[in-house]
Amino acid sequence: MKFVSGEILTEDGFQKGYLGFQRNKIVEVGKGSCPEKPVAKGLIVPTFVNMHTHLGDSFIKYKNIELPRNIEKLVAPPNGLKYKLLKEASENELIEGIEKSIAFMLKSGTSTFCDFREGGLNGICHLKTAIDLWNISSVILSRPEKLDYDKNEIDLLLRNSDGIGLSSIFDWNYSEMMEIAKQTKRKNKIFAIHASERIRENIDSILDLKPDFLVHMVKASESDLICVKENNIPVVLCPRSNAFFGLKPNIDLMEKIGVNILLGTDNAMLSNPSILDEIRYLIKNFKAFEIPEILYKTTYAARKALNLECGILGSNSKADFVVLDDKTLQPLYVSV
Repeated sequence: MKFVSGEILTEDGFQKGYLGFQRNKIVEVGKGSCPEKPVAKGLIVPTFVNMHTHLGDSFIKYKNIELPRNIEKLVAPPNGLKYKLLKEASENELIEGIEKSIAFMLKSGTSTFCDFREGGLNGICHLKTAIDLWNISSVILSRPEKLDYDKNEIDLLLRNSDGIGLSSIFDWNYSEMMEIAKQTKRKNKIFAIHASERIRENIDSILDLKPDFLVHMVKASESDLICVKENNIPVVLCPRSNAFFGLKPNIDLMEKIGVNILLGTDNAMLSNPSILDEIRYLIKNFKAFEIPEILYKTTYAARKALNLECGILGSNSKADFVVLDDKTLQPLYVSV
């Protein structure tokens, strides 16, 4: 049996202690001194959950293309450069790119990711093929191939994914987006959208879709954020991706209002999919969070938002943890 020791992150904060584990299972949780020399000492936290990825565009980062720092020109469907490159890419190129991103996530302690999967059913299949041989969990939010509502297509997507993740209401005919949202909810699946990323969008129209969570909200007003808080809707921030486009979320205001903030890494062509790197960027460039709070948000709070198992780091639970240096937050030991 191996041991790690230090400060263990629980739902009630950090507690001194140690974990004993073997065969990918925690078999002992103790307080006080570790019975044997630990393989690592530091902050012991559950593996991370990346709440927002677009892994399908991973291959683009290896093309050495200068990407436009304009949201519409780069990522807006259907004519953004990203979509042109996705259409031109081979299946092998797409899958190899996704696998590289998965390897990067696992190495940095991320065990679960929530992907907004472009490309309809083919996009789902590409992602499932890529993750097949990797010890990683995914929450796949699919989307139609075109910006149109087709009941049969949505039924097919929902049978093969965990829900629907759409671009903003600005991109869609609103009545068709509403039909997709309603159909997703009838199947008890997740519905999420990008919101107010480059321009402020109507918060009532957004909330009427009854999303499970929103992504970005960079241009949201104070009253918008209050509405989001009152409706208990989490907001997933991707500050490194925002910075690429010259944007910056008002995290201080979100924190003041009490918005449930979670973290994602967004397009893999722009930012590596490491939640740890996102955390370090956040701590360096924003003053809103203490380290224990942001570690909680990227572990326990993210799992709750996706209705995942939160009974972790206990005796007989799976050994899904990371040991971090308490000063640099560099991973010292990754169990996955």
